[in-house]
Amino acid sequence: MIRAVLIAGALGLAACAPAAEKGEAPVAQNGAVPAPTPEDVTLRINAAQNGQRVEVAVNQRFAVELVGVPTAGYQWAPAQIPAFLTRAGEASGNTSEAQSQPGFTGGSHWEVLMFAATGPGEGELVVEQRRPWETSEPANDTFRVTIVAR
Repeated sequence: MIRAVLIAGALGLAACAPAAEKGEAPVAQNGAVPAPTPEDVTLRINAAQNGQRVEVAVNQRFAVELVGVPTAGYQWAPAQIPAFLTRAGEASGNTSEAQSQPGFTGGSHWEVLMFAATGPGEGELVVEQRRPWETSEPANDTFRVTIVAR
């Protein structure tokens, strides 16, 4: 019985691994949890939009929703923010319901970075995943999106 539970758990985690490794949101099934983005944030940017252009309204708050592995020390953080954008909060949370169970350790987590356009402009927002203490190491992953504020 215990062996069956362990095998089922391992298969469930293995099914989510490729998406987490790529920084993508897991498919919303098998207990997946959506990103913990506040309801007042109307524009959500995710890993599938890497390299794309996104239009936002001036004074609009938007979120960049990425999956990271903070339990291994890797965190998403802005590396380049256009002058017309300002930080507007952050949130983090589980990517699966199983992570809320007693004894669950490790795994990927949502990392949500929020910004607001303070004026019109166009520029590239760059977010890097790295361990903060590894200052001389290259980023583990990079997410780029061109923001056009009107």
